[in-house]
Amino acid sequence: MDIVGALGRDPPERGSTQSGRRSRWVAPLPAALEDVAYRFVWVIVAINLLGTAFGFWYYRFQFARVPVEMWAFVPDSPGATLLIALALASWAVGRSSDTLAALAFFGNVKLGLWTPYVLVVFYPEFLATSGAALYAFLLVSHLGMVVQAFVLHRMTDFPVRAVAVATAWYTVDLLMDYFVPVVGGVTHTSLPYPDAQPWFTTTVLQVAAAGAVVLTVVPLFVALATRVETLRVRE
Repeated sequence: MDIVGALGRDPPERGSTQSGRRSRWVAPLPAALEDVAYRFVWVIVAINLLGTAFGFWYYRFQFARVPVEMWAFVPDSPGATLLIALALASWAVGRSSDTLAALAFFGNVKLGLWTPYVLVVFYPEFLATSGAALYAFLLVSHLGMVVQAFVLHRMTDFPVRAVAVATAWYTVDLLMDYFVPVVGGVTHTSLPYPDAQPWFTTTVLQVAAAGAVVLTVVPLFVALATRVETLRVRE
């Protein structure tokens, strides 16, 4: 039985610069690990769909408190894992989408780093309310989201239009989560402390929002850096 044929496809070529290797921020993973992800892409898709289902379950209480019109802005991490599942699946069936890949890259980098950030910053109450096992699972699984995001450069060169769509979506999501919700209150992931509780020189909400702002810029920079490097190779 052809395992690769059943579970994935031969990986796309790994682009390189004139020096023979891509910059570290574009391709930080070993090529062999990227190859495994593509050869077993349907396994990666299935894992992300399971993570998406768990994430929607995890947000069930928050969905109950938020107006239906704002539900799209609530499940941040499961939304990101759904996007990368769709992006990889579209590649696997020969219908690769730059827009899906850009959305997935932004989401998995941003939420894959933001969740560990708040887990560490607010660890006393997160650990107390979640328990050590769930706390460790959330921390490790979200860092895994960042790792998988860096296989996507093999299937897209992040064209400007796709990056613009991803930037627009995650900017709107940022505004709804922390600053100017259209209906009801802000939609950020529930934190273990009240939003207005003082935290050092600021508040819990502002600490969480600061991380989200920075981590919206990070994937934008990396995506554009990938685009620039790709254009240099083509010259």
